[in-house]
Amino acid sequence: MEAEIARAGLIRDWRRPSAIGGTVAVAILMIASLAQGHAVNFHGQPLAETGHAVWQHQVADASHDAGPGSFADLAEKVAPAVIAVSAKTGATLQAFPNRRRGPRNESSAPHAPEQGQDRGELVSMGSGFLISPDGYAVTNSHVVEDSDTAEISTSDNKTYSAKVIGKDALSDLALMKVEGRSDFAYVKLADQPPRVGDWVLAVGNSFGLGGSVTAGIVSARERNLEISSSEDFLQIDAPINNGASGGPSFNTQGEVVGVNSMILSPGGGSAGIAFAIPADTVKAVIPQLKDRGAVTRGWIGAEVQSVTPDIAESLAANNPHGAIVVSVQDNGPAAKAGLRSGDVISSLRNEPIKSANELTKKIHVMAPGSSAQFTVLRQGKESSLSVTLGRLPDQSSSPAADPR
Repeated sequence: MEAEIARAGLIRDWRRPSAIGGTVAVAILMIASLAQGHAVNFHGQPLAETGHAVWQHQVADASHDAGPGSFADLAEKVAPAVIAVSAKTGATLQAFPNRRRGPRNESSAPHAPEQGQDRGELVSMGSGFLISPDGYAVTNSHVVEDSDTAEISTSDNKTYSAKVIGKDALSDLALMKVEGRSDFAYVKLADQPPRVGDWVLAVGNSFGLGGSVTAGIVSARERNLEISSSEDFLQIDAPINNGASGGPSFNTQGEVVGVNSMILSPGGGSAGIAFAIPADTVKAVIPQLKDRGAVTRGWIGAEVQSVTPDIAESLAANNPHGAIVVSVQDNGPAAKAGLRSGDVISSLRNEPIKSANELTKKIHVMAPGSSAQFTVLRQGKESSLSVTLGRLPDQSSSPAADPR
């Protein structure tokens, strides 16, 4: 019971040193070396004198919808809707060494620093994209986590002020309203999720240098990262550099399939596995941020873990699925309904539960005050139990993964 812990409505601590991400404040020039492997044909024989680019082109041309021979037209099409985002934060330089010190003046002069700390004004830098002509824009919550306002720059080097309408740390999404125009270029969210192997073009403000594009494919879908929220991620192999956090990943039709959020990196740099928040999550969160400035989620106040074969064996259960209750919060909805540690939740509203993550997701989309009817296995006996959901407490902390 040590690996797969997911929380059904409890505040998570996202912070883990192995997850790399981020806002950026200093311009760091990095040179990446490309390791070129040997390409082989479908009969297992080496391709004679064929470089990586040629092999990639051959694969792309194998089907009419497999991908473009060039991303230039797509990059030119979507670039006007992608923005650079900067926001001020009062955090210490010691806590955020990668962030740039902002300008000091009389109106923003910092208080005297505490001993051993430098509390100069900092600027958090990231990316975002416009979703309407009147200036609504999406970015990561961690990019603007300490600010109610932000400054954005468009691809034509124009700068505008923006109001932060709402932030949701659990999904790591934020909504801004950019002032100054009603005819902004904008992009739409994809109606269909991408398939594994589909091309993606990631666009963002890498290292604060301005608009940059990287390309790759969708490596996996529905990645559940226990270091982060219960939301599932798209895994992509397009490089996501510092400062590209909050920027969009596009399909070949120019639709946003994900919001770039973090990478997992063994070496602490930009090389690693990149993750993007799926468009479906954006569609669920952004309307609530626009209407209420926050996201409302159901909550039972219990910590649960997926039932593994070993756990099922210890319980003498023949059908090893569901979520076992690890702990119950005092005076929470689950405790009031009589849910106990050791109970196994096998279904919710007569729908089988396969894992703790699935249970958490289903509870989160239910409205506070609604009734959740569980099928519970307790000491070998199955029974029904009804829990009146509470509201998930506001998530005050940012995602653990050092944001891109």
